[in-house]
Amino acid sequence: MTRILISGGAGFIGRHVTQLLISKSHEVVWLDNLDTQIHGEYEDIHNIRLHEQVKLIVGSVCEKEAWRQAIDGVDAIVHFAAQTGTGQSMYQIARYTDENIGGTGVMWDVLANETHQVKKVLIASSRAIYGEGAYRCISKCGNVVPLPRSKAQLVRHQWSPVCPKCGADVEPIATPEDSTPQPASLYAITKLAQEQMSLTMGKALGISTIALRFQNVFGSGQSLRNPYTGIISIFSNQMRQNLPINIYEDGEETRDFILVNDVAKICELALSSDYEALVLNVGSGLATKVIDLAYNLKYLWNSDSSIEITGDSRVGDIRHNWADLRVLHKVFPDWQPTPLEVGLEKFVAWAATQEIYEDKSKIAAQELKQRNL
Repeated sequence: MTRILISGGAGFIGRHVTQLLISKSHEVVWLDNLDTQIHGEYEDIHNIRLHEQVKLIVGSVCEKEAWRQAIDGVDAIVHFAAQTGTGQSMYQIARYTDENIGGTGVMWDVLANETHQVKKVLIASSRAIYGEGAYRCISKCGNVVPLPRSKAQLVRHQWSPVCPKCGADVEPIATPEDSTPQPASLYAITKLAQEQMSLTMGKALGISTIALRFQNVFGSGQSLRNPYTGIISIFSNQMRQNLPINIYEDGEETRDFILVNDVAKICELALSSDYEALVLNVGSGLATKVIDLAYNLKYLWNSDSSIEITGDSRVGDIRHNWADLRVLHKVFPDWQPTPLEVGLEKFVAWAATQEIYEDKSKIAAQELKQRNL
């Protein structure tokens, strides 16, 4: 494999994967629309620093001609391009379905009907497809997947899900790949559709297809201006300005944070693998409480920000979810994630060199409240 197309290549994860691939002497093609929500109003083809082994095609994944141009001479596709953000997806439905589902459909339409040499496709899926993820019923039902929490439950501050079979309390466990998907947001639905479309079409066309279910990815190069996604970058931008930090629910909700460099390595390993079809969780395998994350970041930033547990909530958010990594370690036994404390130190060291942006998280929250979400 010498020439690899990365859709959304100019984005956060795409750039890290690109850097690793060109260090291995691959050529890389980017297909990217340079979305201003991620790249800002003024970033364009002229001020993106391109390595000589990288070719940029500015275009939308919804455009068939852009895909035709992009796949010319490539051996593999890493499909990152997508609209991200759970909350925003709940009121920008057409935008998310058009780009995430429609754009993936256009890619496979071109692969099914055009001449090409693509042998492998990596799909960036998401832990969001699991919804609440895997739990164990404390009564008699064993392992279960609770239904998404309703608006009424969140209003009552009923944070923890219950057993979908008997209504008893449940305790969270690591979520394996064979856990039944229960998408709780429109974003999650689009990621599950991307994954299923790709696995189906890859098998039909004889193209090796690997779906990587990313947990919460963070690291250098992450957008610090986007108020819709990336809790570490949002908190950091606020803490640099000593602004109050709004902790949703009761702060006890957990997430699985994985450093982007570790994700890039998994992508490189997956591109070199010989699996015909594969689904993998990609995370640290550890649950971190949001309240603990906030205090760790406050310490690293030496910030005067107050940390406020407000009881606010969002429809589509999940309570707990962290990755069961047994399959990942079986497939790539030598891979190990970077400890969170080391990753956070690296992130803060990088972010401290970047511009401080206006905090727009209240605007993002108000957009949800206006729609009763």
